[in-house]
Amino acid sequence: MTGLGGLPLYLDLAAVMGMSQSIEKHVQVRVGEQGWSDVQVVMALILLNLAGGEHVEDLRRLEEDEGLCRVLRKVERAGLKRKVRRALERRWRKERQRTVPSASAVFRYLAAFHDPEQEQLRQTGKAFIPAPNVHLEGLEKVNQDLVEWVQSKRPEKMATLDMDATLVETQKAEALYGYQHFKAYQPLNTYWAEQGLVLHTEFRDGNVPAGYGQSRVFEKALSLLPEGVQKVRLRSDTAAYQHESDTPRVAGGLMSGAASKAVTQLNGSSR
Repeated sequence: MTGLGGLPLYLDLAAVMGMSQSIEKHVQVRVGEQGWSDVQVVMALILLNLAGGEHVEDLRRLEEDEGLCRVLRKVERAGLKRKVRRALERRWRKERQRTVPSASAVFRYLAAFHDPEQEQLRQTGKAFIPAPNVHLEGLEKVNQDLVEWVQSKRPEKMATLDMDATLVETQKAEALYGYQHFKAYQPLNTYWAEQGLVLHTEFRDGNVPAGYGQSRVFEKALSLLPEGVQKVRLRSDTAAYQHESDTPRVAGGLMSGAASKAVTQLNGSSR
């Protein structure tokens, strides 16, 4: 018995969508290493989020649920050939005791998505968005695979993209203050309304204005749309107002000439 009995349904969905294969292909933090694999860590964090966890330390709640752990252990080996199961066991020098990664193991894993060299480019008092490294780009490709899978099962010709930045309050010492005068991060998310999916997200410091680089993000989101989309609409608040010489109006705001050209090409193509 487990109070988290709904989580295995998401494991079934992940298996059908080929999520494990996508993570192995694109993320590649733990290639050829011992210990927890990319799939094990990423899936543990997804389950933690679905269960309502707010901190990495909340992984212990999953580990303490004996019923859920029994299910997870069975799912992890389901359908694997004997050779693959043995390779999974050889990742551990000692007998494996845990079902989900510990908080310390996950913190070490997440450090791979941080690029210290990018931090050296910061300038005091100026908005800065670090360039993503190869592992962070890999997560973006995993999400793209999932969006393409949904589109293949339930095609939509229209893509209404909602772009919005959200303040996430935090107590982290290195966090910066946002416009609401508390320490926060402010990710800029692009939602695909018709499919009910997050098409793209960019993690940002709290002091980065919501409209900063929004045209670039919009162009990136357009590149992630799957086959079958024939028309794109953009919805945003006043943060999308970008006053440039060649910026046509779209959905009450403005976008750059490059973004406008991208929409025109998309609307005029087979996509």
